[in-house]
Order: sequence, then C-alpha cells, then structure tokens
Amino acid sequence: MSAPAAPVAAIDCGTNSIRLLIARRDPATGALEDLERHMEIVRLGYGVDRTGRFDPEAVERTLAATRRYAELIARHGVQDVRFVATSATRDASNRAVFLEGVREILGVDVEVVSGQEEAELSFRGAVSTLPGIPAGPRLVVDIGGGSTELVLGEGSPTHRISLDMGSVRLTERHLRSDPPTAEEIAAARADVDALLDEAASVLPLGTTRHLVGVAGTVTTLTGVALGAEEYSPELSHGAQLPTARMLEVCEAILGMTRAERGALRIIHPGRIDVLGAGALIWEQIIRRIADVSTITCTWTSEHDILDGIALSLLDPRV
Repeated sequence: MSAPAAPVAAIDCGTNSIRLLIARRDPATGALEDLERHMEIVRLGYGVDRTGRFDPEAVERTLAATRRYAELIARHGVQDVRFVATSATRDASNRAVFLEGVREILGVDVEVVSGQEEAELSFRGAVSTLPGIPAGPRLVVDIGGGSTELVLGEGSPTHRISLDMGSVRLTERHLRSDPPTAEEIAAARADVDALLDEAASVLPLGTTRHLVGVAGTVTTLTGVALGAEEYSPELSHGAQLPTARMLEVCEAILGMTRAERGALRIIHPGRIDVLGAGALIWEQIIRRIADVSTITCTWTSEHDILDGIALSLLDPRV
C-alpha cells in the first residue's frame, strides 16, 4: 500500500469565522482524511457593511487565530497552504493591514476570491462528500456572514451567483431589536427576496431536484431540527429533512430572543446574535425553491468551501 500523501492546509476566512482544515488524501479510498479541523468565531466583518472598513480589534482577533493555526500547520509539516478570504475582505477598504499580517504569519498571500470562485469551491466541497443524494441537479447554498452563494449543477457547477446577504450583514442592517420586530423582519425579508429575484434571473431555479445547505447557519439549524442537544457534525452531515420541518425551525429561531437562543447548547456562542438572520435567509430560499421546483426536503452537508479549498490543493482543477 502506498504511503499517505503529504498533508495540505486550507484556511477559509469569512465575515464571521475563520476555519482551518489540515488534510491528506487517503491512499486506499482517495477521500479526504482530516488531520485537524478547527473553527473560531472572530467576526472579522464586524461593521464592514456600515463603515466599509475593518475594525482594528476584529483584525487582531483574526490574526491571533491565524497564529494558532500556524502552529498546527508547522506541527504537521504542511508545505502547501491556501488561505482564502471572502465577503468581508472583498468589501473592506483597509484590508491591506490584514493581508500583510497573514503574510508575515504564514508566508503565503491571502487569496481574496470572487463570489463566483467562492461558489464553485463550496459546490465542490459539498457534493464530493455528500452520501446518498440521488441523481439530478443540486442547488448548493452557502449562507455566510456577509454573502450567500448559490450554485446549481450535478457533477460540476453549471450556474452560480454570489449575493450580498449574510447573517452578520442582515443583522447589522435590519434585525437590531431583541427579539426583532415585525417591521425589521419584513424589511429583511424584502431585501432577501429582492436578491433572490436577481438569482432567479441567472439560475434556472425550477430545475433544482435537491436543495443542499452548507456552513454554520444550516448545520446548526439542522441540529436543532433533529432535536440534538449538542452540535454533532456526524449527525447533521447527510441529514435529509422535510421542508416543513426546516421552515418551522427557521421561524422559531428567528422569533427567539438572544437569551432563548443562548439557552440552546447546540448553538455556538458566536452565532447566537446572528443565527436569526441566517434562519430568515434559509427560510426564504427554501420557500422560493419549493415554489418553483419539486423539492420536498432539504439536505445538509458539513463539507463546504473549506473542503473545496483542500481539494483544490490536492487536485488543482478548480
């Protein structure tokens, strides 16, 4: 049997969190083998939607997490590292200090990827690892803190779009009360619906046969829907839930106070204040797709852009 390939390190730095995956390809199966998988809520995109700039404290939180990740990368002898930054970094006018800080710590340049490439990486990471999903076009939805990516395809993406709506952005823009008022919710829904109209002009949403949600908002909501007391990736990965059940959970989470969400141990403390906005986005997407297609359930994948980044290092066809 051949020896395992050298590990690679993928870092996904979004608006709300920074995540690390150190992985190698299993020589027997060809699948990704996780060596380290970590997530820290750093809220790099705090205030960017309002000010157009990074908050210095948010930058320092993110660089501190990067230093911790650098120690793990060195420990595993990783030679190939890809650091991808997404929505908040695309939007921040003072991003140079962040980019230079990462270069000093890791010795690699940050790739501020376009929404289109972000979408493709998310699709690849999700569909390559999802067990049991039947044939047919899949719409992969990645709800982030600052943007949401929608990618349609089967073996590979055929249509994609990145929309400026995310759990942090929508919270800061509309859902300021605790719990949010009916007026705030209506304004947020109007924003989301307008962006989904834009998506419908680019993607043939009615051809969707399977709706797949990835990333922290959807995986957390899935855990709640399954009745889990604590977060379990093994439980949520590949979960198939009736749309009615997922909509029920989205509405419940949106209507809770932050204290009520905080009482649910399954919700990471860093998501408590923004999960309501993420639930609203997921709810509106489910309703839109259910209206124009034949879907009756949603699928959840624990694997997303982070896995797509690692796969791009091991097999650089993306």
